[in-house]
Amino acid sequence: MINTQDLTWESLTNASNIPKPVLSWLDDEQSLTAKLKQQFDDFSVNVLSQIQATPYSNENEVLNFEGQSVIREVELLGNNQAVVFARSVIPITKDTKDLLSIGSKPLGEVLFNDSSISRGSLQITHTGNTWGRRSTFTIGTTKLLVSEFFLETLYA
Repeated sequence: MINTQDLTWESLTNASNIPKPVLSWLDDEQSLTAKLKQQFDDFSVNVLSQIQATPYSNENEVLNFEGQSVIREVELLGNNQAVVFARSVIPITKDTKDLLSIGSKPLGEVLFNDSSISRGSLQITHTGNTWGRRSTFTIGTTKLLVSEFFLETLYA
């Protein structure tokens, strides 16, 4: 849905010209899933793909991982309309085996409901009018990367 291969990412503190309605979505440390469930009466996940593949070089740089990964791309739907596109890179390790079978369950729900999982700092990007953020989550000794892109239908 969104080509994330060649995007430039930066720290949220270094970014400028972020529209106010977008900033409240970008600069939020809580679970996006929980926030969307509060915003919409009907929330669901549409899994676009979940395949074993090689991450993009900008993703590998963040993860510092050389093995096989699963790339999961989903749309988060609010009242049956796509409001967020998410791309997750999940290295295949003993730490992440349970994540690979969650189906259409929101990944964020799993990550934020386990106090042993820690979140790294946020980076942001934009392409046209679509703004995105990404951060790592550490499970055991494995880092995974979650990128979320806020579609204009969410805040327009």
